[in-house]
Amino acid sequence: MFQAPLFPPPSLTVSDITRYLRELFESDEILHEVWVQGEISNLSRPASGHIYFTLKDQSAALKCVIWKQTAWRLPLSLQNGMAIEAHGAISIYERDGQYQLYADAVRLTGEGALYQEYLRLKARLEAEGLFDTERKRPLPELPAGIGVVTSATGAALQDILNTLRRRFPLVEVVLAPCAVQGEEAPPQIVNAIRSLNRTDGVDLILVSRGGGSLEDLWAFNDERVVRAIADSDLPVITGIGHETDFTLADFAADVRAATPTAAAEQAVPDRAELREQFLTVASLLESAWQQRYNTERSLLQDTGRRLELQSPSWRVRNDRQRLDELQSQLGRNERHRLEILRGNTWSLHKRLTSLSPQAVLQRGFAIVRTGEGELVKSVQQVQKNDMLDIHVTDGVILARTLTDPTKNNNGGKSDD
Repeated sequence: MFQAPLFPPPSLTVSDITRYLRELFESDEILHEVWVQGEISNLSRPASGHIYFTLKDQSAALKCVIWKQTAWRLPLSLQNGMAIEAHGAISIYERDGQYQLYADAVRLTGEGALYQEYLRLKARLEAEGLFDTERKRPLPELPAGIGVVTSATGAALQDILNTLRRRFPLVEVVLAPCAVQGEEAPPQIVNAIRSLNRTDGVDLILVSRGGGSLEDLWAFNDERVVRAIADSDLPVITGIGHETDFTLADFAADVRAATPTAAAEQAVPDRAELREQFLTVASLLESAWQQRYNTERSLLQDTGRRLELQSPSWRVRNDRQRLDELQSQLGRNERHRLEILRGNTWSLHKRLTSLSPQAVLQRGFAIVRTGEGELVKSVQQVQKNDMLDIHVTDGVILARTLTDPTKNNNGGKSDD
């Protein structure tokens, strides 16, 4: 018969037990970093950017989560039914009490060995310095010729040619055809790169192919191809696979583009942008030329004026004008002087006229002269019976003295 203990153990809440289990999961080293293989089902991509799916096999299923910051870096596009290997840590989602895989990497099933080889070779070549930034060569701004290393029948070549024709049709394209997949691809790619380095007129090399699986792109992880790109005298742009595909050739290249089309866009400028730049520069040059022309023209005119001021002809013209002004002033001064003289003469004339004997006669005075014409100024000059000429205003009166003026000076009364 069951008998309850006197001091029963404390009960745990659901949250307590779930949290305890989560801590157990997260403390397990195996579950902290594990690869899980299975088939994708119930794939979901909500607006948050996270990815939710289930990995299942014949006997079990495992919920998986890939957070947004990891999802955009995935090397492949996940689809329902795809067989993959997902790497991550096992933990418990406490709200539902459900354990799940928090994945941070995925790969197609069967790529594990290739991927490990990829990582091993990448680490070794990186240690040698083949991927160092200091080794990167600058791209030419306006390449005259571009060498293309790709399949002659692949879609990548057409994408490159169409892009180059649209953006910069002046560039010359030299194709070095080669296999881009399979065992024969690496040596052919190496020979194509070396051949283009010996070709005159080639300024830049594009190494490209379309997308594919890790096995399809493996030729561009070949050590021989990586070293050929690193040793190239010409700068190299790679455009291999899709945006999420990274090969060792990309790390060795001077510039890595996401796709063959993007590689062609990186290689040449856009003619529309060049035209805008040309028009801008032309406008600036025209403005600068016009400003320089105006400045030089103003300077020339100023110099001409200053030179003219120093020239003999200008001095002659200036002196001639000054002479004309002096002549005009002299004429005015002479006329003014004459006016003054005329006024003075007229004033003297009036004064002289007022003092003339004729003017005196007009005031009632008379001039008396002897018969001999002497002017009579005193009675001492006249005797009795002398003939006198008495000049008045309008004529001469002849008179004879009846008395002796010297003896009859009593107011003009005669003794007779």
